[in-house]
Amino acid sequence: MFFSPKLVVVAILAGSCLSSSAAAPDSPAAAAQMRADDELFLLLREAARQDNAATAAAYAARLPQYAIPSYVDYYRLKPRLREASADEVREFLTRHQGSAIADRMRNDWLLELGRARDWVNFDQQLPLFVLNDDTQVKCYHLMSRAVKGEKVAADARTLLINPPNYGEACASLVATLAQAGQFSTDDLLAQLRLAGEQHATGPARRAAVLLGASETRAAQAVDVPALAMARGVGADRVEREIYLVAIGRMARTSIRLATVALEKNLGTLSLQEQATGWASIAYAASMTLSPEAYGLWQRSAGAPLSQEQLQWKTRTALRQGDWKMVADTIEAMPPQLRSDPAWTYWMGRAMAKLSGANHELAQALFTRIADQNNFYGQLAMEELGQQVSIPTPARALTPLEIAPIAANPGLRRAMKFFSMRLRFEGTREWNWELRKFNERELLAAAEFARQNDILDRMVNTSERTRTEFDYTQRFPSPHNEILQPTTTNLGLDRAWVYGLIRQESRFITDARSGVGASGLMQVMPATSQYVARKIGLTDFAQGMLNDLRTNILLGTNYMNMVLANADGSQPLASAAYNAGPGRARTWRATLNAPMEGAIFAESIPYTETRTYVKNVLANATNYAALFENKPQSLKARLGVVTPSGARANQLP
Repeated sequence: MFFSPKLVVVAILAGSCLSSSAAAPDSPAAAAQMRADDELFLLLREAARQDNAATAAAYAARLPQYAIPSYVDYYRLKPRLREASADEVREFLTRHQGSAIADRMRNDWLLELGRARDWVNFDQQLPLFVLNDDTQVKCYHLMSRAVKGEKVAADARTLLINPPNYGEACASLVATLAQAGQFSTDDLLAQLRLAGEQHATGPARRAAVLLGASETRAAQAVDVPALAMARGVGADRVEREIYLVAIGRMARTSIRLATVALEKNLGTLSLQEQATGWASIAYAASMTLSPEAYGLWQRSAGAPLSQEQLQWKTRTALRQGDWKMVADTIEAMPPQLRSDPAWTYWMGRAMAKLSGANHELAQALFTRIADQNNFYGQLAMEELGQQVSIPTPARALTPLEIAPIAANPGLRRAMKFFSMRLRFEGTREWNWELRKFNERELLAAAEFARQNDILDRMVNTSERTRTEFDYTQRFPSPHNEILQPTTTNLGLDRAWVYGLIRQESRFITDARSGVGASGLMQVMPATSQYVARKIGLTDFAQGMLNDLRTNILLGTNYMNMVLANADGSQPLASAAYNAGPGRARTWRATLNAPMEGAIFAESIPYTETRTYVKNVLANATNYAALFENKPQSLKARLGVVTPSGARANQLP
């Protein structure tokens, strides 16, 4: 007899268990006990998150046979970690060796060891930290090396680029390197400028102290730039740099006032300091797409630029069509940033555009990223004369391939967490197991996720394959029976709609964002009310937003509205869906001529929206190739974005 993969999975899940209490309940009483244990576990988790050790211990004691005992142990120990003995922590790590939660505990412990400056235990544990993805731990690692006399300044400069997230570890690393003479005055001034650029008052204060300057004046430069500017330029180099921080902060509010203040004091500044001031103003102007930005960047020659400044200088050059500035600025980026697919692609474009350009180098750059099925990979393919098409699908999976995936303890822990709507824990367990899988196992895990309606994990897992592909996993089209009639009625491009949904919610029907957007299409409450009125949905109530049909109805109608306001431009409409029609209208108003859609997308001021638009359009191109079964052009979909005046039917 032939068994379908789904039946095999169900049989395995029903016949095995995570622990003695994890088997499918065989009576109403057992089901009730499981629900009660799950509620206790959630209380335990919350107590641990609040560092309430006594309450966590009490809840843990009531869960001696819980389905996921390793997490009971973790939440019992976590709030006591600062006081726990090294032997107790090691015993936990040994007992749960090789598991995701053991690596999480090692991460937590490394942070405590670093905070306590226990470098003996820290150095012993760090090589065992598998993921090693915590910036704070990396800062402690560099501190541990520095206190032993190792030279770590170069590594620190690469790591220390995000002052708002420094925490104790990275702040202490800066101080350690300054006191050891590994960080020079130039390094500390770079940290001061970064703190100002990213509105990080605490790091600005600490940098000023290390430089022997007033921490109060540094804080004022970040938070109250007008007051700091009124105090004047100052007598020494550090005070002048604090003044320039204030100039950059003021430019975020008024480019004109910042420009007037800088011009007034040019005579008291060195040429490099003048350039630094112009770069700060140019950066602020770039992020508002001001027409002044290009000229301001030209005045900044010789300034030490941050990574964000380098990227915005490049975007400004793209908007201006200055391909030499594009090439020169990308070349000035640090190697890791320069190798990013975005700047690899735009460097290739610059090489192809410049007079006497190296076309072989351009082709090599495009080839380097053309195998990446993302925005820049798709654009690079087109530069090489190819279009986006669906690769030959892998051979069909068998029940025997899916069976061990369904029995995998880590994935079953993940499924338990997903059933409790603990997506963070579920995703951690799921991704931990994926590290061990080959391509066939990845496809089987994606299929297992599909069978259990965990579509975000299906997409994420299937995207990891490099030689075998299943694009029905990567680009699923669930709820098509609802969506297709709606898109047909509205005349909407179904590929674009699915591309947007894939980016918005990854097909999690009960998804809810931090700002209140709900459902498959992540519709905001105010937007849902507006659209419901416009389409005559008179009986709409806010609670209906989580209904799948209503969410699709409102989301697709809103897409249709923003598309009409964007004169049919999918990049502009996608930006409006994410950031709001008003912001998209403002960005469009900066155009004085048609702009290539890829350049418009690249220069969207909001990082989230910029990433969003690129992903939506790349997704849509893949969906079109899948639906139409023929190659597709991302460039054609991007088109050009044209200027437009105010219109009476603009959305609010």
